[in-house]
Amino acid sequence: MVQLRLLGPVEIETDEGLPLALGAGRIRTVAAVLISEVNQAVTVQRLIDLAWDGEPPARARGVVHNHVHRLRQLLDGHAELVTRGQGYVLIADPAAVDSHRFRSLVSAARDADPRAAVAMLRRALGLWRGEALADVPGDRVRRTLGVGLAQARVAALQELGAKLLLLGRYGELVTELTAWTAEHPLHEELAALLMRALQANGRQAEALDHYHRTRRHLKEQLGIDPGPALGAAYLEVLGRGPAVPPPAAVRPPAGPPPAGPYAEGPRPAAPPRVAQLPPAVVDFCGRARELAVLEQHLDRVPRPHCLVLAGGGGTGKTSLAVQWAHRLTAEFPDGQLFVDLRGFERPPMRAGTALSAFLRALGVPEAAIPDSVPERAALYRSLLAGRRMLVVLDNAGTAEQTRPLLPATPGCLAVVTSRRRLSGLVVRDGAVLVGVGPLTPGDALRLLANALGPQRIEADKPAARELVRWCDGLPLALRIAAARLMAHPEWPLGWWTRKLADERRRLQELSAHDADLAVEASLYLTYRALSSGAARLFRVLGLHPGPRVGELDAAALAGRDVARTRRHLAELCDAHLLEEQPQGHYVRPELVRLYAAQRAVAEETRSDRDLAVRRLLDQVARLRPARG
Repeated sequence: MVQLRLLGPVEIETDEGLPLALGAGRIRTVAAVLISEVNQAVTVQRLIDLAWDGEPPARARGVVHNHVHRLRQLLDGHAELVTRGQGYVLIADPAAVDSHRFRSLVSAARDADPRAAVAMLRRALGLWRGEALADVPGDRVRRTLGVGLAQARVAALQELGAKLLLLGRYGELVTELTAWTAEHPLHEELAALLMRALQANGRQAEALDHYHRTRRHLKEQLGIDPGPALGAAYLEVLGRGPAVPPPAAVRPPAGPPPAGPYAEGPRPAAPPRVAQLPPAVVDFCGRARELAVLEQHLDRVPRPHCLVLAGGGGTGKTSLAVQWAHRLTAEFPDGQLFVDLRGFERPPMRAGTALSAFLRALGVPEAAIPDSVPERAALYRSLLAGRRMLVVLDNAGTAEQTRPLLPATPGCLAVVTSRRRLSGLVVRDGAVLVGVGPLTPGDALRLLANALGPQRIEADKPAARELVRWCDGLPLALRIAAARLMAHPEWPLGWWTRKLADERRRLQELSAHDADLAVEASLYLTYRALSSGAARLFRVLGLHPGPRVGELDAAALAGRDVARTRRHLAELCDAHLLEEQPQGHYVRPELVRLYAAQRAVAEETRSDRDLAVRRLLDQVARLRPARG
């Protein structure tokens, strides 16, 4: 009987065990499609679409006919390839196709006793010779034919692991799982199974080591934390959680195995409940206005599906979003998704990566996650349909990065935080914008009192107010200052406040000596994301001595026309480095002004700085009579 193989490179082997010379190129695509749908008609148009990824040349139909003619010659005497209607049918025994035998063995193992099931599953997995359709050109055909096969393979691996664990064959299971997890390092269910096997084999330290290694892989490659399955295995190994039975593999529906891969085999179970919110800040205070605005929008009919919390770096957008999200857990009983999109880091997280992480959290096996972003977004929204879930998209860089992650079902809500206003989401997607600025002086003092104790604040309240002023009311700056003072309880509040009064030292002092916990580092991330023209305008504005700048003065400093300067001023406002005032004026926080002056010295030559200042003085002199 001829052998037809898809579980690896596409192969056709004769009754005598001799491989047929298929050659390279799209003839392998045509062969793969016909083999996968053995005994079923495949239209010429379908072969064309799959062979050329939906973009066929004018001569595609003739090329397909030539490939079919060549296959007929190769198969002569071994199998029939006949014309039927508008397509072709490969007539052969389904048992000759390795993917069919694989599914049949897995299906039979489902109802067998554990020992027989192990033997069947080993035979099924032994049919694989690498990635399915490994040498077939074209992305579409591999996605269409291969995704279901890859998903079924991982499900069979899980099933075999569960059976071995049930039989107590721990050493054997550890050996095999080590190889499997090396091939699938991001598959959390396989990692959890290996941890349980190591624990059962008396190798707790190795189980914990594997957990931490997998956690690092997930963080570095996907930017996510371990999901429920891996977290439960970790607690079980530590002895802090209930004993959890081995995870059952995802199984196909009852009935005979499908004849081809288009009935995609194993289907995902109902999405699990997820709770990914980070812990809320314990001493959170203030933000009464912002919280009231958020609650008002939540009570609107119809309710908006997306809220954007926009504010400058260090204003506490994430803390506010997480605090509010924790209050809403009862409102969204199906769970909460959270991701840090790292929108202002290099590189930012791609929307496809975030979607992959969400799909995994929602119970989709890694092998079943589609390749393209639109397909991932469609699957993600399908899983959220009919559910009430809260999705927190933290630190978004652009509307394009965020848009594929927005749920479409009315019962869900997305909360986005960003240093930009993300006007595209407001205009195109109907999002609601909520500004997050500095804390009020009273709230800022309460934050300091929570950290340092009310007695220390009351002992020198004028110095505490000065500290709030030098920190521009920014929660990040205030917490850094509080951390420095907590480390030195003997420091008088006024002494350290006087250090901050020195403009040359202020940004340096407001650093926790940690790359991501410094006001200067936070401002740098925003500055680095500006266009070159806006970045240069930001620098030369650092040469202006006051907090308030007119657009004509800005144009003079930049040496550009007013129209172009307005565009760059708008970009700086969008990034919360300036705030627009009536009549063409702009204000900026003191810390932003100091950082702009620092960048001017670091990146502009002395001659360019002097020239910019002379242009400003000339502009002031020309306007003095009018201003007078």
